[in-house]
Amino acid sequence: MSRVALVTGGTRGIGAAISMALKEAGYTVVANYAGNDEAAREFSHVTGIKTYKWSVADYTACEDGIRQIEEEVGPIDVLVNNAGITRDAPFHKMSREQWDQVIGTNLSGIFNMTHPLWPGMRERKFGRIINISSINGQKGQFGQVNYSAAKAGDIGFTKALAQEGARSGITVNAICPGYIATEMVMAVPEKVRESIISTIPVGRLGEPDEIARTVVFLASDQAGFITGATMTVNGGQYLT
Repeated sequence: MSRVALVTGGTRGIGAAISMALKEAGYTVVANYAGNDEAAREFSHVTGIKTYKWSVADYTACEDGIRQIEEEVGPIDVLVNNAGITRDAPFHKMSREQWDQVIGTNLSGIFNMTHPLWPGMRERKFGRIINISSINGQKGQFGQVNYSAAKAGDIGFTKALAQEGARSGITVNAICPGYIATEMVMAVPEKVRESIISTIPVGRLGEPDEIARTVVFLASDQAGFITGATMTVNGGQYLT
């Protein structure tokens, strides 16, 4: 029986690429999403991947969603914490609501998803937790104090939890994508995209599949000696 992988925010953009790549690699994949029912229906129709709707910012909803998946599909072996939002503003104009929304989804969300799964992974002596952070969690970004703080927190979460899971066969790793050619990035004005690309040494945006392939590797048995790592996938734009 194939291992079960759950991808949050898994029906669009980078998340959709991750979901499809894991399915192609032989996993039984389920995808969580928060709001776009039409996109989720289309995604399921095209890929055959089951989708489940809840907000990762809600701990009880995460518990309920995970319980439903495990009853219907089986124990979750691989969790990809990909769901994320932006609420950008210069700090002097940032509202408490904008702060709370981003922290609630992008940082508390990985706790809310991982915590209910942790006892089962420890009992089964196997687990793969893969947290999608960001280049801006490494270097910071103007207008993204909330986002950068949350994504930096994801890296700290990864490093600490990796130490707790290692003896139980659970690896915990983070991936920090740079600028990827998703719908959101491609929707910005061409001149803005060109200015971004000019700062990337390889001279182009990344592709969602390049993040997805990194996830597939980290989820595999072959990556069992890699834990607590931060995989920087940004075309050389920021080096750590």
